[in-house]
Amino acid sequence: MVHLTIDGTRVQAKEGEMLLKVIKQLGIDVPSLCDHDAVEPFGACRLCLVEITKQSWDGWKKYVTSCLYPVEDGLIVNTQAEKVVEARKTLIDLQLARCPGSPEIQQLAADYGITQTSYEPKIDSDNCILCGLCTRICEHMGFAAISTVDRGPDRRIASPLDEPPPDCIGCLACAINCPTNVIPYTEKGNKRTIWDKEFELITCSKCGRKTITRDFARALSKMRDIPEAYFEVCDACHRAETATNMGRIAGWSRREEAAS
Repeated sequence: MVHLTIDGTRVQAKEGEMLLKVIKQLGIDVPSLCDHDAVEPFGACRLCLVEITKQSWDGWKKYVTSCLYPVEDGLIVNTQAEKVVEARKTLIDLQLARCPGSPEIQQLAADYGITQTSYEPKIDSDNCILCGLCTRICEHMGFAAISTVDRGPDRRIASPLDEPPPDCIGCLACAINCPTNVIPYTEKGNKRTIWDKEFELITCSKCGRKTITRDFARALSKMRDIPEAYFEVCDACHRAETATNMGRIAGWSRREEAAS
């Protein structure tokens, strides 16, 4: 274990933990658009910048991306230092220029007192901040349906050759976790469409609720050695069935105790 100070509070953390995780555990509000517990830190947005120093540094300070910086014993962290806040404002200003129509970026900018970008806003922006979270989560799940393509101002997230990706299973992990909610998908009846690819949604055999895609069920069945038939019933009905069975077991136990 290591001991450090964050915004005046003495805290203890596990060796090897990233600084941002510890900061969040304290409930301190530090923006981090590209961070997600499911994947390794990436440091794309740079918004989780903090100031660090140590008593032995004789007043020298350093500015680090906290999602990529492991905790150290004796570290003194300031998440709201003047230079840190100014750097964040510049980064947010740039994001607002890139994604002027994003409600999420607009709100973040407003939180830092920015009502409009001081840079030239991008025309016809798709509001993607290119954090790579969608591609990293897709890869972490064992697929590579989408990736970052092109370079410079044309850099974007896309499927191979801009065609329906063969590896996509329609799980929505990319869309749900996108920090600016820019990955579109539609659901109509028992069909879901994402990345121009259509999927069949499984209908729960007990309650009729639409659940996951047939392709997702096949993938989970293969990866986790679960019978594919398991996914014909939704999680809520599985839980209800388990609760009923546990109730019956408890009832049998009470009757056996009474009989003895």
